[in-house]
Amino acid sequence: MVRKEAEKKEPANNASANEELKKKADDYKDALQRLQAEFENYKKRCEKENAAFRKYANAELVKSMLPLLDSFEMALKNTADKEKFVKGVELIYAQLYSMLEDYGLKRIEANGKQFDPYKHEVLLQEESEKDGVVLEELQKGYLLDDAVIRHSKVKVGKKREVEEEKEEKSGDERAEVKNESGNKQQRQWD
Repeated sequence: MVRKEAEKKEPANNASANEELKKKADDYKDALQRLQAEFENYKKRCEKENAAFRKYANAELVKSMLPLLDSFEMALKNTADKEKFVKGVELIYAQLYSMLEDYGLKRIEANGKQFDPYKHEVLLQEESEKDGVVLEELQKGYLLDDAVIRHSKVKVGKKREVEEEKEEKSGDERAEVKNESGNKQQRQWD
């Protein structure tokens, strides 16, 4: 009899367990749908923020360059006085470089330095006692923080051949000539 009572309770327990599991599954499904909706909203919000950032990313740089634009206008008003005009352009150059330094710009030092392929680009070579040394900077190179954004275009020294080596080479230039008896002999050209 105990067995029959247990069998009667078991289906009732199974039904309530199934209902509980179904309720948990529905709760998980709702939570998942809410998370998916929140994630979609987050993605849309990020896209809007990125679009706004791209639109105004250079605003600070442009705003900082406005005084430079004003300086150019003032310099152009003084074109009649050549000395003032040149002085104005020099001041504008200094102002611009200072502004760009504030954003992390640095010049690459090249003149008299050993050639560095990571910082320099060879445009010309010239014979010199200083092999592999930058003789002249043809265009300035720049770093932004520590990254090269433009290589210095340079003329690099190439070692000259030593005079003794040249004489030695020319001394070895001998010609074979036949003497009157038909025997070969070497003759050095003077």
